[in-house]
Amino acid sequence: MGRSAFVTGGTGFVGLNLIDELVKQGWAVTALHRRNSDLQFLKRFQAARVEGTITDRQSLLNAIPEGVDTLFHVAGNTNMWRKRNAEQTRDNVEGTANVVEAAIAKGVRRLIVTSSISAYGGAAGEITEDTPSKAASSRVNYELTKWQGQEVARAAISRGLEVVIMQPGAILGPYDIGTWSRLFGLVKTGALPGVPPASLSFGHVTQIVRAHIAAADKGVNGGHYLLAGTEGTFLELVQEIARLLGKPVPAKAMPAPLLKLVARVNDLVSSVTGKEPSFTPEMAEGLGGRAMTAPSARARTELGYETVPLKVMVKDCYDWMVKEGRI
Repeated sequence: MGRSAFVTGGTGFVGLNLIDELVKQGWAVTALHRRNSDLQFLKRFQAARVEGTITDRQSLLNAIPEGVDTLFHVAGNTNMWRKRNAEQTRDNVEGTANVVEAAIAKGVRRLIVTSSISAYGGAAGEITEDTPSKAASSRVNYELTKWQGQEVARAAISRGLEVVIMQPGAILGPYDIGTWSRLFGLVKTGALPGVPPASLSFGHVTQIVRAHIAAADKGVNGGHYLLAGTEGTFLELVQEIARLLGKPVPAKAMPAPLLKLVARVNDLVSSVTGKEPSFTPEMAEGLGGRAMTAPSARARTELGYETVPLKVMVKDCYDWMVKEGRI
């Protein structure tokens, strides 16, 4: 008899890849989706679909089947605009608390939480799982709430729920329906205003979801795992995209002070229009040139995680977008 999994965030980038891989590995999967979610991709996989939301604990209790072995809590709010911070806190912190309570009530054995490297806040240099987080004092609500959410989950261990925290870096690959894939459209149309001077630590989505599944058995209860390890700059990412699209390849990144000025101007405009700016001060804070690497040695050793060259990750995303007619 196969294993059973319940997945939140099943219509998103990581969730779709996770469900695909779970089904391939023989798991019986139930995927949570909101009433207004686009199900075109989720419908491709042999997964039961249930309606509900992580902000409604009763809907979770109704949605989670009896006898679920592992609950993969992938859903999250990646907002980077302060005017939506209250909604983000509700999703990332209160939503995670609801998932925890529902998991305990339904007798789930293990909860795998998709957090983020952002849960370390403004930490710089080489980051490992032992690096102290600065997120509690971060001005970026995403960093704060990802840290708070994972700690809410970890606190449930004392109540008998097994919990493992996954902390991906910048994720690339197929089924990217609106994360880094947006850069392809900006580069293609010449609408990218400039390249941030950030250094990033990337991970291929397929390797990231395989590590999630491995954590169901091999992850240390209460432990957390960075899933990144392919080091590169935002400029190198944009250059790879430009080459694939046959567009002019930018030679240098925008200086951090200019980047922050653009963000401030955008913020002033949005205060008049009420519309979310395309580049926010919160984005500038995270992409302003902080040097950071995340070797992810623990995940390699304990979960079989593998790093993939940046060029391969970008090409996999591009090929999927071409196949789907998204570019």
